[in-house]
Amino acid sequence: MQQKQALFNKKIKNQTRFLFNTYPSIFAIIRWTLISLIIGIFIGIASAGFLQSLNWATNFRENHLWMIALLPIGGFTIGLVYHYYGKDVEAGNNLLIDTIHKPEKTIPFIMAPFVYAGTIATHFFGGSAGREGTALQMAGAIADQFSKPLKLSKSDRKILLIAAVAGGFGSVFGTPLAGAMFALEFFLIGKISYKAIFPAFMTAIIADITTKFLDTPHTMYHIDVIPEISLATIGYAVFAGILFGICAASFSKLMHKTSNLFKTTIPYPPFRPLIGGTLVALAVFLIGTTKYIGLGIPTIVNSFQTSLPLYDFAIKIAFTIITLAAGFKGGEVTPLFFIGATLGSALSIFIPLPTALLSGMGFVAVFAGATNTPIACTIMAIELFGVESGVFVAIACIVSYLLSGHYSIYRRQEVGEPKHNNFSNDQGKRLNEL
Repeated sequence: MQQKQALFNKKIKNQTRFLFNTYPSIFAIIRWTLISLIIGIFIGIASAGFLQSLNWATNFRENHLWMIALLPIGGFTIGLVYHYYGKDVEAGNNLLIDTIHKPEKTIPFIMAPFVYAGTIATHFFGGSAGREGTALQMAGAIADQFSKPLKLSKSDRKILLIAAVAGGFGSVFGTPLAGAMFALEFFLIGKISYKAIFPAFMTAIIADITTKFLDTPHTMYHIDVIPEISLATIGYAVFAGILFGICAASFSKLMHKTSNLFKTTIPYPPFRPLIGGTLVALAVFLIGTTKYIGLGIPTIVNSFQTSLPLYDFAIKIAFTIITLAAGFKGGEVTPLFFIGATLGSALSIFIPLPTALLSGMGFVAVFAGATNTPIACTIMAIELFGVESGVFVAIACIVSYLLSGHYSIYRRQEVGEPKHNNFSNDQGKRLNEL
């Protein structure tokens, strides 16, 4: 009896080994499904807590506008904490990109609570920032803690971090497909890591399900009218994409230049957000409105409904660049949504396309140009606005991507395949340092 059992066990073992040797992808799918399930749940919980805290901070600030006067003090506190305790994680998204390219030390877990607290404080006191940077950094810090217990190789660690970025992005915006594609595109311009494609999509979907399960709402946008596709409407979309690309490149260049200006003129880091916070707070009280601080979601929603003045996007650029270049925490993506949507809305005054469509095109196209992620942004538009807008947003995103050059809001982003022939990867690195 024991001999028969031993023979049976040996047969099962041989068949299992044959199955995995013949179809190795089965083992990879099972393995990465389990890993994605674990990190996706943790990332989804973190995103839900972050989004709910952010909503509370925003509502409290809008009901107690005197809090904006404390923005300089809040900035100084953030600067002190990062200067004395958070130097290892101060690089933020650029640290994630560096680790994906060359995985060495584990990303310190302290990055997650630091960026969470810093971003909530930024919004609580009235800075102009987003949420994507925080979501990505929290996700990366959480996921990388599993790399040692799971005994992941350097190659697998890269995949883990890409999957984490997918989960963070997908869950914070409620766009899991775009989140996965963003993670595959954002760290290397022009190339995609297909090894990470399954973990990225699986983690993004699980994280998004977890965030929604925890009753965390996402803003919905709607485009009522989509015109017929014709040579004329395609031409209008290309023209709009050119303007969106110029806007994206200008934002990236100004962000880097202003950041360098703060660093060279203010040697003591905690004083940078103190000065930046003073400038933003004074500007808010001088202008007499809070529409240009925080996420700016109400203005984004309004841009889909009516043509907004042309200066809205320019003022938001100024507020966001001063806030983030000075050292406040958050992200650039939601401000880029604001900038693109309001610019598109204003362009409807002289470009004969529906206001909501142009606003939606700008929403994703400026983001595509500033991050060099045209496929992710096209998918995001389809997830948010519907497939009917796909042709127009795709044209706008691709044209913006091409027109923005090799600049990016992410300094450590590398060029895997250039957008044109007369270009080298070293040149791309130098451009991002301007």
